[in-house]
Amino acid sequence: MKKLIVFLSAVALVGCTTVDSQTGEKRANKTGTGAGIGAIAGAVIGAAASSKSDRGRGAATGALLGAAVGGGVGHYMDKQEKELREKLKDSGVQVDRQGDNLNLIMPGNITFAVNKSDIRSDFYSVLNSVAQALKDYDQTNVRISGYTDSTGPLSLNQRLSEERASSVRSYLQAQGVASQRIDSAGYGPANPIASNASDEGRQANRRVEIKLIPIQPQS
Repeated sequence: MKKLIVFLSAVALVGCTTVDSQTGEKRANKTGTGAGIGAIAGAVIGAAASSKSDRGRGAATGALLGAAVGGGVGHYMDKQEKELREKLKDSGVQVDRQGDNLNLIMPGNITFAVNKSDIRSDFYSVLNSVAQALKDYDQTNVRISGYTDSTGPLSLNQRLSEERASSVRSYLQAQGVASQRIDSAGYGPANPIASNASDEGRQANRRVEIKLIPIQPQS
């Protein structure tokens, strides 16, 4: 059992990095990582569920099943990430990968006018691209979060963040993204990603984030 887990760990590490074709830099290969983690978890669960004399076989079976599930989710999100990066290139929207989750960070200066919750018309095409990707990859849940900087009354910031997140949700729904996949919330000035002491920092904090979370296969 220990030898199997050591072997799977080594496989996971080998499959964890690839070379980015655009930058030449090494980055995490989520498919390989997911498969490796799934295999290790499956091996442990398979062994635990088997009798003492059959633990080796149970671990091997669990490893195969875990690798298939973990690698499948990772591969799916890899493809979605690639498409979103291509669609959103030069749009001002950041695509951030966190494990198997994708986070689209949309700065307030390109999405909304100051103190407004109506989406700017010149941002429609960007959201249209996001909506199309969400429809093409429908095995993800969508969590929309609105944020503000720390200036102004807290009650105003909270309301504005909620309304902006709701506006993005409504727009995506109008473009055909299933409503049951989407939820939205506003957090006011909470969770800043930069210092509110500078204009640049406050601008970065005024944002909407769209997190794409893979729907895990039912066992």
